[in-house]
Amino acid sequence: MATPATARRAFPFLRIAIALQTLTIFVQAVSSGLLMTSSYGETLHSAGARVMYGASMLYVLAAVLAWKPGGGSPRPVLHASGFLVLASVQVAVGIAHLPAVHLPLGVLMFGLSLLALARR
Repeated sequence: MATPATARRAFPFLRIAIALQTLTIFVQAVSSGLLMTSSYGETLHSAGARVMYGASMLYVLAAVLAWKPGGGSPRPVLHASGFLVLASVQVAVGIAHLPAVHLPLGVLMFGLSLLALARR
């Protein structure tokens, strides 16, 4: 059976996926500032939302690949699936223009993604 340290080294794709997700959420925070101050901010934030959602799906894929064929724990699959649900809610409230929910949820998502990255 693999030790936690061995499991971390065995699945670098999962760590890369979480890092990419964290980076895209950070870029979304930057583009939200541009959204409020420039004319091209809305386009950048909209495109970034699609990339962030894709990164969340990549995280789910990486977690499944680390779990099933790799023999790792199923816990990252649950975390990744929960994060995809949060990303879906984030997109929905963003489209509905509900900043009172959208902004705190974005901060929560960034914190959770950073925590997942630190744990990997």
